Amino acid sequence: MRISFVPWLSFIFCYWYWTHHGVAITVVHGQCLEDQQQLLLKLKSSLKFKHQFSSKLVSWNESIDCCQWNGVTCFDNRHVSGLDLSLESIQGGFDNSSSLFSLQNLQVLNLAINNFNSVIPAGFNKLKNLTYLNLSYAGFVGDIPVEISQLTRLVTLDISSFCSYFAQRQLRLKNPNMQKIVQKLTRIRQLYLDGVTITAQGHEWCNALLQLPNLQEVSMSCCNLSGSLDSSLTRLKNLSVIRLDGNDLFSSVPESFANFKNLTSLSLSDCRLRGKFPVKIFEVATLSDIDISFNMDLHGPLPEFSLNGHLRKLVVSNTSLSGALPVSISNLSQLSHLDLSFSQFNGTLPISLSKLKELTYLDLSFNNFSGPVPSFYMSKNLTHLDMSFNLLNGCLPPSLFTLPFIRLIQLSDNNFQCPLHVLSSSTSNVLETLDLSNNNLQGSIPVTIFQFKSLGVLQLSSNKFNGTIQIDMFQKLEYLTTLDLSQNNLLIDANVRDSHLSFLPKMRNVKLASCNLTKFPSFIRNQSKLVSLDLSSNNIQGSIPRWIWQLGSLTQFNISNNFLTMIEGPVQNASSTLSVIDLHSNQLTGNLPVFPVHATYLDYSMNDFSSSIPPKIGSYLSSIIFMSLSRNRLVGSLPESLCNNSNLLVLDFSYNQLKGTIPRCLMQSETVVVLNLQHNQLSGNIDFTFPVSCKLRTLNLNGNQLVGPIPKTLSNCKELEVLNIGNNHVNDGFPCFLKKLSTLRVMVLRENKMHGIIGCPNISSNWQMLQIVDLALNNFSGLLPGKAFKTWKSMMLDEDPGILNFSQIQSQVLKYSSGGIYYHDSVTVAIKGIQVELVKILNVFTIIDFSSNKLQGPIPEELMNLTGLVALNLSHNAFTGHIPPSIGNLRQLESLDLSMNHFEGSIPTQLADLSFLSYLNLSYNQLVGKIPIGTQLQSFEATSFAGNARLCGPPLTRNCNEASDIPNANSTDEAHTDSGDTLDLSFLLGGVGFGVGAGLVVAPCMFWKRGKKWINHIIDTILLTVLPMFGQSYTPIDNDDETEEDAEEEDSDMDEESDYSEDQDIFSYLFQERYCVSCSKFDISNKKVLHDPRCTCYHSPIVSISIYSKSCSS
Repeated sequence: MRISFVPWLSFIFCYWYWTHHGVAITVVHGQCLEDQQQLLLKLKSSLKFKHQFSSKLVSWNESIDCCQWNGVTCFDNRHVSGLDLSLESIQGGFDNSSSLFSLQNLQVLNLAINNFNSVIPAGFNKLKNLTYLNLSYAGFVGDIPVEISQLTRLVTLDISSFCSYFAQRQLRLKNPNMQKIVQKLTRIRQLYLDGVTITAQGHEWCNALLQLPNLQEVSMSCCNLSGSLDSSLTRLKNLSVIRLDGNDLFSSVPESFANFKNLTSLSLSDCRLRGKFPVKIFEVATLSDIDISFNMDLHGPLPEFSLNGHLRKLVVSNTSLSGALPVSISNLSQLSHLDLSFSQFNGTLPISLSKLKELTYLDLSFNNFSGPVPSFYMSKNLTHLDMSFNLLNGCLPPSLFTLPFIRLIQLSDNNFQCPLHVLSSSTSNVLETLDLSNNNLQGSIPVTIFQFKSLGVLQLSSNKFNGTIQIDMFQKLEYLTTLDLSQNNLLIDANVRDSHLSFLPKMRNVKLASCNLTKFPSFIRNQSKLVSLDLSSNNIQGSIPRWIWQLGSLTQFNISNNFLTMIEGPVQNASSTLSVIDLHSNQLTGNLPVFPVHATYLDYSMNDFSSSIPPKIGSYLSSIIFMSLSRNRLVGSLPESLCNNSNLLVLDFSYNQLKGTIPRCLMQSETVVVLNLQHNQLSGNIDFTFPVSCKLRTLNLNGNQLVGPIPKTLSNCKELEVLNIGNNHVNDGFPCFLKKLSTLRVMVLRENKMHGIIGCPNISSNWQMLQIVDLALNNFSGLLPGKAFKTWKSMMLDEDPGILNFSQIQSQVLKYSSGGIYYHDSVTVAIKGIQVELVKILNVFTIIDFSSNKLQGPIPEELMNLTGLVALNLSHNAFTGHIPPSIGNLRQLESLDLSMNHFEGSIPTQLADLSFLSYLNLSYNQLVGKIPIGTQLQSFEATSFAGNARLCGPPLTRNCNEASDIPNANSTDEAHTDSGDTLDLSFLLGGVGFGVGAGLVVAPCMFWKRGKKWINHIIDTILLTVLPMFGQSYTPIDNDDETEEDAEEEDSDMDEESDYSEDQDIFSYLFQERYCVSCSKFDISNKKVLHDPRCTCYHSPIVSISIYSKSCSS
């Protein structure tokens, strides 16, 4: 919709100009000279203006004396001395021949707020008597002519313009420069050049101003000024107004500014100021208005305000000013406007705030204020109250709702906890906005809220309100446009009698998420002006009604997290304005519905759609920004037309059944930020070419059938945060070419055919953001690169571990004034022996998984400096040496798996100090000695330490006091060191005798089938009786020839697929019978072995070769 230019400007500027400049034009009733009248009529005929918007030119005619015309002022000598044609909707310019320049007696000329759309004529130099010239916001462009400098009698000069970034629309003061223009204007008191492009450094424009000794007011906002603020400006003793907003000064504020004795207004907003703001400036006795907002590098406290201060307006929002709000704020008895928002103030709010009787506007939002809210019982003029996004608590004072002129109360995102009390006797009749969302308010919503007759916005979401709300009650709020009751414990009765439908307000935004709705509210059908509708997270069943798509103004529609099964269509008849549609997490089936043609955000994920993706989807959805069809049953291939969309940021087709290759053009996109195609059946080579201007932050191709090496051009994606190509057939070495990606946070390469060493010896790493590294189930070999770990800063805790700044990996898709829509990355990791999907990746979650490779050597000491690690898995490798005592540095560790390696020595006692450790597996190593005593280690199952024959102590049943069985942890095999040269023949003869006897018994059984079974039965009986007494278990299994042959075949298959070391092959050879370890328990009371039927029996030891394998459990 196009807004008419002149009426809009009239509304904004009319009042401002007459009050700001204080121009008084007195109409003198006298006989106008004929030549003066003819000049004015000629001027009128030369100007183009819209008669319907004119109040002056349109009334000029010959029948009335020109001195009585609107906008015309005459002296007693009947010459025109003042001309005001502001706000006359004049279009098109005039030149040097205009009759305007023949009015030689003009002293006051006002052409403000028009649309001349031309350069300023040089003919202004003919008007020698001008003392007031106002050409502001009149549509003039180009260079300001030097002839303006010849108007030496000027007291007020206003050539302000709208700030424009388009050169053809700018008004410039470049040639001549500012110094040439003002050097002769020594009488100037008011100089307004806002929006004029002045190319000058700090000392240049400051020196130019110093030529104006009588200057009282200077306004040069958005003038492209640069350089520092010069303290020499204080030589202008008469300065009372300084307005320099929107310039790039990049400097501190001189403390000498506090020496301005007449300063009443100081505005330095958005000037990129830095350093500490001088407190003494706040204390200037004459200062009434100060605005230093939008200077984020400006810091310092507020002062103690002196009694009877003159400040009326104090704005320090969007700065780094901090500290408490002083109690002496009440001394500013004239204060009407206070804005401290988006800063770093803290502490409790002083009760003295309530004493500010003149206060009309108060914004303390986005700070760290705490404690209760003052009552403001004396602030009877308050119209705007915003304290949202703080740490305020307690109860809301009922007096807030009795303030007679209050229009906005915004207290969202705090911690108010009491029931809400709104007095019925004196509620405000002008309250328009009430936002109490995201608190902990309790009880029922008071019915007295419906007495706010002017209420347009009511937001009560994310509290603990309960009870039943009848939609009929809202018919009392005839101006209501926004209603948000989401995320409470409310029961919404949305059944409205047809007779009441016409009385309900015509709302634009309705949000009833999590309101226990079971069907679509009937009143919605009558909301013809509805723009946004959120009915997510309810219990709505059945189908989406056809009339939803016929709401002509609907732009955003969210019906996610319900139990819908059908869509009453056709969707192609949907409103042409529908751009955001969210249907995720329902039970919708069948073919994908036709998409709204103007859609920018589509989320159909987590449903049961089963069709293919339309081939021309990319061409049809030309405006799409976000598209998620994940977790359905979609088949077919990825359409090439997806590459036709130049607006696409997020594409998520994960967890479907898509086949074929990935379109190469999709990887060549210069706009896509998130590409998630994980867990499909996509195939082909991944040798894609990523553009130099690649914008990818997330690339997830996990769980497909992709082959080939990782493309080198992936290093072009300088903003890449998540790289997940696990569970494919990628064949490559460690991706050293990605070392320069300083933004990388997640790297998952697990279960591929990666090989070689980990690390890049000759390349310096820049992975300071890396927090999840998963290289498991590959063929990496060699030593771990200790030097590389030094740069993984995100895995190291700060000096103060108690201060943690939580954030998550996400990408903003759509941005609104109240927030936006984000895409949250997820990743599946193996932790604590199970696979876990992290639906949100917090920055404090750090994990390293190098399991199931061929890594060797000791654990590098540098790895133990990653003090923020939550999970570490080095299992199923060939690591050697001792477990380093410095493992005690990893105090955040929750999961540690070092199983199936060759670690030796004792378990370090520091391991017992890891208080967060909840999963530990040290099994199948060569650890010796006593398990350290500690509350954590004794809480783990014995299986965490199994396979270490010389380990003892709880939770193992082996007693460390049995010195003959358990050697000292620090000793070597004493059987060799102490035997000397003697030979005990009794041991030798005993061994020979046992061997001969066993041969006579066992040898015949090898060829005698029934004897073999008999021997097995005897052994089974003995083991069933003896092993449970030592905490072990054994389950006999039938052993016929046929099953033996099957077992031999299975063993041979495993040997072919296994890629383990020679030690593991020997270990497997020693146990070729079929055992079910840890599947049985001995019941002492019943003297009976209880077998767990859920267990699976194996032909080789129960040792998992993959972290995905399920182990037997009792």
